[in-house]
Amino acid sequence: MDSTTVEEIMEEFFNTSDAEEYEMIESDDQSDLESVASSVDLLEEMIVVPVLDSELSDANNLPDEVLHPEVTPQKRKRPLPEVFSSPATIPVVKWRGKRSSLNRSFPDFNLNTLEDKWKSVDEPDPEPQQPVFRPIQTPGPQVVCSASCRPLQYFELFFTSSIIQTIVDNSNAYAAKMYGSDKSMCRDISVKDFKKFLAMVIYMGLVKCCSLTDYWKTSDLYRLPFPGRIMSFKKFYAICNCFHISDPKVDEENDQKKGTDEYDRLCRIKPLYEDIREACKSSFQPFQNISIDERMVASKARNGLKQYMKNKPTKWGYKLYVLADSSSGYTWDFFVYEGRSILKQGKGIGYESVMALADEKLLGSGYKLYVDNFFTSPALFRDLLSKNIYACGTLRANRIGHTQTPGPPGSIRWFRDDKLLFIEWKDRRDVLMCSTFHKVFNGDTVKRRVKGKNGARTIEDLPVPAAVLDYNKHMGGVDLSDALIGYYTVLHKTKKWYRSFFYHFVDIAVVNALIIHQHVARERNQKPMTQKQFREALISDLAQTGPKYHTARVGSDEFHLPKYISGDATEGRRKCRVCRAKTPIMCVMCEMPLCLVAARNCFIEFHESEEAETKVKAKYKRRVKKEKRK
Repeated sequence: MDSTTVEEIMEEFFNTSDAEEYEMIESDDQSDLESVASSVDLLEEMIVVPVLDSELSDANNLPDEVLHPEVTPQKRKRPLPEVFSSPATIPVVKWRGKRSSLNRSFPDFNLNTLEDKWKSVDEPDPEPQQPVFRPIQTPGPQVVCSASCRPLQYFELFFTSSIIQTIVDNSNAYAAKMYGSDKSMCRDISVKDFKKFLAMVIYMGLVKCCSLTDYWKTSDLYRLPFPGRIMSFKKFYAICNCFHISDPKVDEENDQKKGTDEYDRLCRIKPLYEDIREACKSSFQPFQNISIDERMVASKARNGLKQYMKNKPTKWGYKLYVLADSSSGYTWDFFVYEGRSILKQGKGIGYESVMALADEKLLGSGYKLYVDNFFTSPALFRDLLSKNIYACGTLRANRIGHTQTPGPPGSIRWFRDDKLLFIEWKDRRDVLMCSTFHKVFNGDTVKRRVKGKNGARTIEDLPVPAAVLDYNKHMGGVDLSDALIGYYTVLHKTKKWYRSFFYHFVDIAVVNALIIHQHVARERNQKPMTQKQFREALISDLAQTGPKYHTARVGSDEFHLPKYISGDATEGRRKCRVCRAKTPIMCVMCEMPLCLVAARNCFIEFHESEEAETKVKAKYKRRVKKEKRK
């Protein structure tokens, strides 16, 4: 029997085996054994031991059911052909199962990480070169603010007058195009109207209602006076329908390019998107510790930009990659993930997103960047080091060919490859770290509950690498920013996908403005506002309803309070509305004479009746009409 017959037997055997249990490792979709043996992409080789001539001669005596198996829908184990007389003569096969593109090995990392490369924590580790921090500008706010700066002035660092005017012009053009002469839907929006609209959007983040119409309801359960004083529901609804960020003519030109490389998927948010990014970078210089992470903007719109991430709290939405200051949570730069089409270098989205955000020309040198295991790779850290940006992050085991080995809790192993330090720390599970500026161990410890030999758990001090402590301390910059946004987010459901981005940009502008205000206040030894206070003051400034615009304070007639009719308890008495007895007291708001004595408390009895509610509603309507006439 010649060699081709052996290959036919082997091919027949593996092709008729259970496809759900075994799968040959192939490269470039070729099924012959020579291509499998030369597979470089999976870093494995198919080793086939030559078959002896005596065994080749016995292959002709194989039973028919081995050479020509029956095809049945049931799973059954195949008998081993006699041609493979021992396990050593069987080609190597591997169960692949489901593969994830994120768990693939990185071919640019060629370290042969065998057990002999790892060193114990007792072996000396030379002190690495520490970064010299030279930022382009002094870290902190890059604006000059006086002690009397209002929240609106901080907010206008990001929503400048020029971008507001651009949105107003584009919204009016979009309304004229879509609704024509329909006055109910098409109304010219002014800059003042748009600022009031912004005030309402931020107000809706503070006061949550189930639907937009609830803010203008006059029933007892709602009755919110602020929205009605700012604008009517019809006007707010009209602005929502006409709202548009980009120029409608540019949108038409861009829509004609669909299906080509020139098509811009972010065309409808580009004017605001680019201005917000530039404003974030120019208004604040990050401190030395920065972090990069993903952010999800919740949405279930039918749009190609939408992503699904099953391990995130927000599973459906638009994905952003964000660089934030670790100490304050300031969003310094970000970009929207448009899909794999944006990849230029072919090194993965994790590598290219970090290289795009970590711009040494705007940041400077000596920064310490923290990333998670989605981004960390040896190639990335080497390239960052060439830009004089130092990095630290958790690492996936398959990116250095690491295999898990048993060890006691708190044990530390490490090795260096040039300027890259790789650390394995045994916590509740294995922790792999990579760093370009850390030493292995500085004598730090953490408290952990450790199970003893008798089964009881005791609290012990376990050694911990310095890289782990710094990572836990400084990696949360983006998470801090997400938390600040999430407290009073203005994001709500909308029919247009680009409005979701607009609401998120408003959140970024408000939180960044708050952070700048807090830095300025601390520099002047002043007490900074909380985020709630800052948003309340910003709403008043945008709507022009605060004390700066109305010097008269709210009078006592805004509440149900008793007062003397004539200023004296013995003069000017009138008949009580409830018991008809004479009383010198009346309600300030209802203007009704009511008894307020120990024997007759008609004041409370009246205000719990339906008549009082009717009176209050009538007076409220009169006051609203009066304010509108003014």
